[in-house]
Amino acid sequence: MECRVLSIQSHVVRGYVGNKSASFPLQVLGFEVDSINSVQFSNHTGKAGEIESNVFVKLRCLMFVSISVCSGYTRDTSFLEMVVDIVQELKRANPNLVYVCDPVLGDHGSMYVPQNLYPVYKNKVVPVADIITPNQFEAELLTGKNISTEKDAVEVMDLLHAMGPDTVVITSSDLPSRLGDRFLVSLGSQRHVRPDGTRTTQRVRIEVPKVDAVFVGTGDLFAAMLLAWTHHYPNDLKTACEKTFSVMHHVIKRTISYAHELAGPGRRPSPPQLELRMVQSKADIEDPAIVTEATVIS
Repeated sequence: MECRVLSIQSHVVRGYVGNKSASFPLQVLGFEVDSINSVQFSNHTGKAGEIESNVFVKLRCLMFVSISVCSGYTRDTSFLEMVVDIVQELKRANPNLVYVCDPVLGDHGSMYVPQNLYPVYKNKVVPVADIITPNQFEAELLTGKNISTEKDAVEVMDLLHAMGPDTVVITSSDLPSRLGDRFLVSLGSQRHVRPDGTRTTQRVRIEVPKVDAVFVGTGDLFAAMLLAWTHHYPNDLKTACEKTFSVMHHVIKRTISYAHELAGPGRRPSPPQLELRMVQSKADIEDPAIVTEATVIS
């Protein structure tokens, strides 16, 4: 069966954010991508202003071909509600459709979107999502429970499962890494329904190398890769996460190396120099060498 993704995200003319960050990697992995650009920028919002806004259009003609929907950053509640409406219609037409949502709300204890987006995400978006990729702050905000230990994280992921999604990956956390201060901890959980109706849950922990740089578009790339690899390994979260995090590692490593070359000795790379080296990472996206292994936890 042809694999198609309807990607509803922002678009940049230059660089890799939103649809630009998600489309190419998905195509490399064999997915046809139908893109709806929610807004269009010359480049990411940290560097330039908006050129054209609200180009979002509801495309009913895509309903019969889309198997997956992916959405990311927005500051508009009406946009979120429109996405929910589209997902519900698509799922009525195709019950096997998978909706991947990165609930972009904030990080490090503070929100960077309007407060009125929070109840829409919690009450409308997350319940219709199949896969969500919050960071620790977003997971805590959505569940009302703090994460101080791995046990807390497991309970938060179970609470998120109860809200709707079958796959939850907390992309980053403040939990101490077993490998030292140079690593951060990510956790994932996936529940399955057996033919007899009973449920099983696989949970994993991933230690991710830290990088002393700020990138844009990495969250969009992560969500797209998790969508792709869970499609290829639907009952194996461990492998899907290892593939996803390894792709991220290779792209970021190549990007930071190139950025330092451009910046020169002793100079910190600028944001334009840190644009993701996506095209140059095609081989790693298509067949990533596993450098980040996941551990199954109880």
